[in-house]
Amino acid sequence: MSDIEIRDDRAAGRLEAIGDGEVVGRIEYFVLETPGRALVPVHTIVEPAHEGKGIAGSLARELYAVAAREGVAVAPLCPYVVKWAERHPDEAPAATPELLRAAKEWLAAHPDRF
Repeated sequence: MSDIEIRDDRAAGRLEAIGDGEVVGRIEYFVLETPGRALVPVHTIVEPAHEGKGIAGSLARELYAVAAREGVAVAPLCPYVVKWAERHPDEAPAATPELLRAAKEWLAAHPDRF
């Protein structure tokens, strides 16, 4: 994993894992503005040739780190990130039910985004 760089492409809504100059994994997310600001991961994707290397977990960890640095919550809708957060409660504070509900409503209102 030491040769993987993670970068946040906020404009595209992707947290990307870069290895050998190419994207080998990503978390697709959006920024929720109300009822509170939150990062909302929707999909975690790792290229098949790079599965099993801990890339998805590193992406999830970095997403929570980005949120912590920005002072915002994470409201995970991605099943992988939900499971990762359950396994790492010390790194992944739980989102409020209100934030999760708002994230689901936003996603339902914008089906073309993901």
